[in-house]
Amino acid sequence: MAATVKECLELQLLEVEMLLSMFPKRGEFRVDADAVPSIQRYLRNAGGALPPQLEYRIALDVGEAKVKVELQVLLPHMYPQVAPQLFARSDALHRQQQLQLNTRLTAHISSLDPGDLCVCEAVQWVKDNTLPFLENCQASSERAAEAVRAKEMLHRMWIYSHHIYRQELRKKIFDCAKKLNLTGFCLTGKPGVICVEGLQENCEEFWRVIRYPNWKHISCKHVENIETEGSIDNLRLFHSFEDLQFQAHGDYGLRNDYHMDLGQFLEFLKQHQSGHIFQILFGVEGKLSDN
Repeated sequence: MAATVKECLELQLLEVEMLLSMFPKRGEFRVDADAVPSIQRYLRNAGGALPPQLEYRIALDVGEAKVKVELQVLLPHMYPQVAPQLFARSDALHRQQQLQLNTRLTAHISSLDPGDLCVCEAVQWVKDNTLPFLENCQASSERAAEAVRAKEMLHRMWIYSHHIYRQELRKKIFDCAKKLNLTGFCLTGKPGVICVEGLQENCEEFWRVIRYPNWKHISCKHVENIETEGSIDNLRLFHSFEDLQFQAHGDYGLRNDYHMDLGQFLEFLKQHQSGHIFQILFGVEGKLSDN
């Protein structure tokens, strides 16, 4: 007989208990404070609204050098009947090695019997299989060191969203940009626009993090790559990560349906040598008022 959501959530909580016993130290197992209680409340009253999907992170030490690898876990409500979303990341891995590692991790999890809890299995697999990727990464880094020192690449991403309102989402965007040493801006309101510029791997990490786990109405409209033999800081169009909030059309106040003044936004872009981006973002050529 097919498992119910209630049965699946009960199994998810059992697995969390197992993981907590495996990773009892502070910082090893991180989960939002209300994640487990919200599921427990639902199980006591299964007729209510479904709780948020369970999301947590596990910090692993790999190899004798105890290289830090983080396993990010997002569980659909019907896990373990459906596969979990897993992502292993480490600052010691280049993007290509990280992609290969996660491709193999996904393939391994897909080979397991559906209906079985598998996060503990994923933890062990990451511990057993990450080391070769770390060694390959170190070797490729040494071979490419001279070329990297000679040339650097500035990466700039232009990101469009139907809207950006929520305070917690804005905080996530600004915290992530600061952590990854990215400059640019976030235009709050409707539409929402984000620009980030910096090292390519940092921009791509930003793009991955802000979409996780389920920001759907967002797209990367344009990417620029500029190579330099000097510092990429000399190529940046922005000196910090700015919070843009232009005057809204009409008398909307702070309601979540106000539209940003795109004329002011176009002027801002032109001030930063980016007027051509307006048409890429919105599909129309931008024109400033004569007033």
